[in-house]
Amino acid sequence: MAKTLLARFGSISAVLAAPEAELLRVECLDASGRKLRVGAETALDLRALHEAAKRVTLGETRDRTVISSWSALLAYVRVALAHQPREQFRVLFLDRKNQLIADEVMNEGTVDHAPVYPREIMRRALELSSSAVILVHNHPSGDPTPSRADIEMTREVVSAGRALRVEVHDHLIVGRDGVASLKALGLF
Repeated sequence: MAKTLLARFGSISAVLAAPEAELLRVECLDASGRKLRVGAETALDLRALHEAAKRVTLGETRDRTVISSWSALLAYVRVALAHQPREQFRVLFLDRKNQLIADEVMNEGTVDHAPVYPREIMRRALELSSSAVILVHNHPSGDPTPSRADIEMTREVVSAGRALRVEVHDHLIVGRDGVASLKALGLF
């Protein structure tokens, strides 16, 4: 069954992130030729394991410097977003020491669009007394390549942040195929 699940979803993280309904449709043959299916209990166990993995990753990231630990940041955003079926736009709000104040979903959209407004990001940053933010969203297609709209919106947020002295450290786009950093790509 494990081999069938891996073949169907492509990776362990994708198996754990798979919707329960998808898991319940998986079937295979055992060594004697009997048909086996993922049962409700197994599907629930897999979902619980995914939630536990997210919480462990979140726990390791909270109360630690996010910016200085690039690998922990990437692991965190990948666990949170790589296998989401719809686009989700999140903002990591940081204090002066780059400690995580909050990780908030600003909008959840469709398979290819989650509108977000620079004014709302900055309003929330001011409410939290945040000194910096990291913008994060996913591309459910799996390809983390930034779109023209992603680049333009990032530049608008950077401009709004500059006026309010809230630094935008980066904009990360998460896909199953990796994470793209707009800052590293020189796009803002």
